[in-house]
Amino acid sequence: MEIILDILFLYVLIYTIYFVALAIRNLNDNPFRISKRYAQYDEKDSIAVVIYAHNNKVTLANLIKELKSQDYPFDSFKMFVLLDNCIDGSETLFEHEPYIKVVNIRDVGTIGKDQAISMLLEKLKADQTIDSYLFIDGDRSVPTDFLSTVNAALSQHSVLSGETLMTTQALGPIDQIKAAYQKYHMNFIRQARTLFGLAASADSGVFIIKKDIVDRVGAVDFKNVNEELKYSLLLSKIKFPCSYNSNIQTYVDTTNYEFRKPRLSYRLNLFKNCFTQIFSSNPVYAEHTMSLLYPNIWLVMLIYAAVLKHSYAYRFMVDFKIVVFAFMMLSIGFIISLVNSKLSAKEIVQLCLYPIYSICHIIKNLPPVRIVKAKIMNPENKESDIEKMGLDVLVNVGEKQQIPCKLEFISEYGLAKIKFIYKNRKFTTNSHIRMIDALKELEDKLKEYKFIIRICSSCKHFHSCIDGSTNVLKGTCDNQFPSIDVTGDKPTLVWNTCSEFKPVEVNPEIEQLAKEEHVV
Repeated sequence: MEIILDILFLYVLIYTIYFVALAIRNLNDNPFRISKRYAQYDEKDSIAVVIYAHNNKVTLANLIKELKSQDYPFDSFKMFVLLDNCIDGSETLFEHEPYIKVVNIRDVGTIGKDQAISMLLEKLKADQTIDSYLFIDGDRSVPTDFLSTVNAALSQHSVLSGETLMTTQALGPIDQIKAAYQKYHMNFIRQARTLFGLAASADSGVFIIKKDIVDRVGAVDFKNVNEELKYSLLLSKIKFPCSYNSNIQTYVDTTNYEFRKPRLSYRLNLFKNCFTQIFSSNPVYAEHTMSLLYPNIWLVMLIYAAVLKHSYAYRFMVDFKIVVFAFMMLSIGFIISLVNSKLSAKEIVQLCLYPIYSICHIIKNLPPVRIVKAKIMNPENKESDIEKMGLDVLVNVGEKQQIPCKLEFISEYGLAKIKFIYKNRKFTTNSHIRMIDALKELEDKLKEYKFIIRICSSCKHFHSCIDGSTNVLKGTCDNQFPSIDVTGDKPTLVWNTCSEFKPVEVNPEIEQLAKEEHVV
């Protein structure tokens, strides 16, 4: 038992030293200030700005406008826009923009950021006029000196990520706590690690990398936050670690931002796979691998509590006073870390509440808790009885305006319901025997506000197919657009959509189905 406590104490002692060192180093961020001041005098890189968008027409239009207003030479950057299955008319933004190269991905579903960017990079591989890539999401906003700041940062580092700023007024209490932690993590942990010359994690929301590195690696990896962490380790391994630069700032609306954090199980698995390779002449990669073992705040507190209790009552590897001193140093380090974290007084309070959120999140996801919760909600404990499918849709408001929303089709314990999400507002239908009835309730509710969902069930070209199933989700489209493989009416589903959508005030097919009795 005492050997285990010895190992645990050494673990938290090393973490304490590491944390305090970061806190002290972060007090002096002059390198960032100097770089910002002289950004305009650096030699200009030829930058390929790659924008990924999926139904972000409004924010995308604003981002393009901001990029065209940069204080960076117009002949020193190119813009490439990836429109991934956009149904909001985003392509119309570029009808008179010959300078901007648009890749409009349609008729193959939403392929995702990673695959869309990989397709473009394959085409740009032979372009020798590009020095660096700048990947940015279409829901971001940037200041006028954004590209100049990026260029200045590239003179010191070959791979970069930046700071994401957001307004938190529209967030709920839990999301505000997570936002405070996110801001603290960016402006303390990531910034201090970069000042120490250590690696930071890549962020696909805004990511800058030299073209020759991409050509060497072969691609980027933006599937999810876990894969981004693995990609960051790969960059450290080839001695091009990702650096964080707080001068590179982008703004995002809270409704478009997703709080992401790599899973503990994934971090541990990465550590296991990378551990055998740390004994090399690459200290940055070795440290980056070891940093995967950073502890949760509750783990640190529990270990210190156990060691304090044991060292006070029994003989320990070090004196009780030394353990108390180490714990006090960790507490002082936390206070110091707040100095350059750019947190307001309110955000500091929210940050201090993060451990409470963290423990609740851990308890909620413990296997026994999940089992008990499932049994309470479903005595038969059939997890397969709950299925969800998310869908990005557009909603017609009046004759011209369209707004992006989300639908979530939920099949729960034999009953069906639909959740409609617009920004921070949500409406969930009652539970119905058939999904088509839930859809009818939702459509009726939206019609009260003059809203029409741009999906097949609300289109005049759609005809339902009664196939004896409970949900009645299939149908056909009688629109006569060109088709090589299908003649006559085309098979479709109620939630599909296309550019030929034609709304009808009353959908007779839905009305008819809603009145029919359920066929067992």
